[in-house]
Amino acid sequence: MVGVPLARRVKRRGHRRPQKITAVLEYAQLGWAACPGAHPRGEGGRACSCDRIGCPDPGAHPLSPAWRLQATTDPALLTRWWQQNPDANIILPTGRVFDVFDVPASMGLPALAAMDAAHVHGPVAENGDRVLFFVATRGAPEDEDEWWSCHLDADPETIESTPGLRWHCRDSYVLAPPSTRVDGDQVRWIRPPDGRPLPDPLRVLDLLADFCDS
Repeated sequence: MVGVPLARRVKRRGHRRPQKITAVLEYAQLGWAACPGAHPRGEGGRACSCDRIGCPDPGAHPLSPAWRLQATTDPALLTRWWQQNPDANIILPTGRVFDVFDVPASMGLPALAAMDAAHVHGPVAENGDRVLFFVATRGAPEDEDEWWSCHLDADPETIESTPGLRWHCRDSYVLAPPSTRVDGDQVRWIRPPDGRPLPDPLRVLDLLADFCDS
């Protein structure tokens, strides 16, 4: 079975796994660690499965405060977690194998054509009105800020307060496809990972910067 994608092996065996389990195991094959996230509640009451009153990020945060230590590529652990909680969203820590540029769709979608023209290719996901560009990690040197904004004099505290770009690196995370959003839609791949090397972050950043003010 060496070299056969795990999702195909599961299908051949006749076992039907929930879509999120399938995705999380495929991420593990890429070397992308994951851990369970909260998910939106489908019925009345509080918006988030964490049951926190006034949760500031419903369905879009890790379940455990120890998510940095918890995240793993171990298929047995991942399978157990999603069998126990099949609705759990998928949290991917950044700053390990990859970083993520998280930008408004008005900036990210036009940048895709520019990236194609420049022969810069990498995984790209869509999370509502945000677009996520997965790039090779540069870690987080002590003299680098996690944030980069189109407005260089800004000091953002949340994505919503900054009409620009957030650089998810060490000690950050993103919500991965096919996680469920609070509006009922899913995070989805525009360009799924294909096993090729991830693009250089500064090259992608340079291309995205051209669309900051567009």
